[in-house]
Amino acid sequence: MIRVALIPGDGVGPEVVREAERVMDACVSAGLADIRTELFPHGADHYLATGETLSDESFARLRDDFDAILLGAVGDSRVPDGRHARDILLGLRFRLDLYINFRPARLRLAELSPLRSADDRPIDFVIFRENTEGLDTGAGRIESAGGPDERAVSEAIATRAGVQRIVRSAFAYASSEGRGRVTLGDKANAVPHVYGLWRRVFTEVAADYPDLDADMQYVDALAMQLVRAPDRFEVIVTSNLLGDILSDLAAELVGGMGLAPSANVNPGRHALYEPVHGSAPDIVGTGAANPMAAILSTALLFRDGGADAAADRVEAAVDAALAAGIRTPDIAGSHTTEQVGAWIADHIGTG
Repeated sequence: MIRVALIPGDGVGPEVVREAERVMDACVSAGLADIRTELFPHGADHYLATGETLSDESFARLRDDFDAILLGAVGDSRVPDGRHARDILLGLRFRLDLYINFRPARLRLAELSPLRSADDRPIDFVIFRENTEGLDTGAGRIESAGGPDERAVSEAIATRAGVQRIVRSAFAYASSEGRGRVTLGDKANAVPHVYGLWRRVFTEVAADYPDLDADMQYVDALAMQLVRAPDRFEVIVTSNLLGDILSDLAAELVGGMGLAPSANVNPGRHALYEPVHGSAPDIVGTGAANPMAAILSTALLFRDGGADAAADRVEAAVDAALAAGIRTPDIAGSHTTEQVGAWIADHIGTG
């Protein structure tokens, strides 16, 4: 049994999680998976009503009683400092040590890509983004605040252990999944201390995988190559900030944020899955939110939980929906969030 905690969160989060849960239920009914879900209330509404972002009790339960967390989205203008979002999303990432942010980028339908060459060049690569170090730790300071000499200093943290484990995870994935190339994205020419460490570690780990091609690219050149020749990439590994930028670019290459699943993982210990489109407050309640990213995130959840048949069926159902034109407006469709989720769930049941 896979024990899944559901945190719908804010904005369109509850709408897309509802459809992801519908798809999970369809997989259970089809005998493809055994899942137990439980809903957690944490989000802006809960914070505004109780003053609580993520209680110690809830964190302990999420840590100890569940195999996976599915998060819809967090972010609400009623909480201008974003405190609840930081405590929920970043808090879980750091406190559960979810050091791998896994972002697959696969073009499922050529017409969805903005690239003219998409019909001829398959796009199918994954990004391993380091998730617990870099600039996102918040280390730094403000000096002489408000004065003419004010300085803001942000510090990037990189440890050999932290870099080594994400790089090794990327190579191990490439080896196990039959992918032939691992690419490091860095900025060693401008930030030599941090990315010099990344390059040294990458070279050391690559030596343990002689059957894989390994190359290192400055991130600006890598971004250009993602647009010009995305089919040359198979696995990309990079730091937190650079991975955040590259993975959003990758999502647009394959159809947009509505098709972008992700997993935040500490292998064998904890995992948090989420669509990466954000809370999208401007379309709440309109039925325009694309549930496919949340649904594809459940496919990642299934696969990591050993339910490969369920993961395969979910991905096939999403592909079938795209091919049949069952799409929300963000990908040139006219169907609602609920209609797309229901169609995919029905397809799973009859597949």
